[in-house]
Amino acid sequence: MTAHSPTWGSPDTLVGSTPASSGPTPRGMQGQHGKYSAECGNLAGVRHIILILSGKGGVGKSTISTELALALRHAGKKVGILDVDLCGPSIPRMLQVQGRAVHQCDSGWVPVFVDQEQSIALMSVGFLLEKPDEAVVWRGPKKNALIKQFVSDVAWGELDYLVVDTPPGTSDEHIATLEALRPYKPLGALVVTTPQAVSVGDVRRELTFCRKTGLQVMGVVENMSSFVCPHCAECTNVFSRGGGEELARHAGVPFLGSVPLDPELTRSLEEGRDFIQEFPKSPAFPALISITQKILDRALAQLS
Repeated sequence: MTAHSPTWGSPDTLVGSTPASSGPTPRGMQGQHGKYSAECGNLAGVRHIILILSGKGGVGKSTISTELALALRHAGKKVGILDVDLCGPSIPRMLQVQGRAVHQCDSGWVPVFVDQEQSIALMSVGFLLEKPDEAVVWRGPKKNALIKQFVSDVAWGELDYLVVDTPPGTSDEHIATLEALRPYKPLGALVVTTPQAVSVGDVRRELTFCRKTGLQVMGVVENMSSFVCPHCAECTNVFSRGGGEELARHAGVPFLGSVPLDPELTRSLEEGRDFIQEFPKSPAFPALISITQKILDRALAQLS
């Protein structure tokens, strides 16, 4: 297999100064727009696809995506992460692989492997930026084109799970992602919220989006549900309590669990460490393992 590094154009395009379809384009994207439906083989080896959604920014979708991938890896699964949060690609940093190069092979783009065993593969627009603090100032059609190319042209190989981390909201990126993935019959969506009413209200719209688009909801995860003091073990509900569970009950979908605020989880993400392996006594560990097990059970039930 021959591999080489593609050359990417800068995504800096002034909003309002050019047409929506103009602006620098990664060379790998040029002339590719009619090939998405024909090149459907790169996801043929992926058994289950899970979308991580939320109607609200800042609830920790990328955190849940990262820790779910790590937990699935420790359960013996081979995992891919597709980061379609084009304006806020944070997963490369969380997995300490920022600055890695994306290469091309005969079947498309080769994802970045997080570990030597190649048990976690990652594709993100963060790998395509010339500078880490460069802004992706693209209009909808260009974002949609890149998302479609991520779906069709990344050579994932054999995966047990592909975790798709999405931006907040119910915008063009979500529609483009869902339309591109629909032929592969995603396992469903995992919807992330925090406990307070403002977040729950926005996430309720995300559940409406799933219902309107026919995307099955695997369940709701309440992130940042409480804070357990590392010294006295007292639990404080910093952002109210129970909002995620109440949301799931009203929507008639499973409640998968609550993940507490955890300084060790924060530190592991900042330093690119494997939280699941290094912090088994942390308050967030049993919650994340329980959520992962419920997803594994759901996938097994679908196969039976």
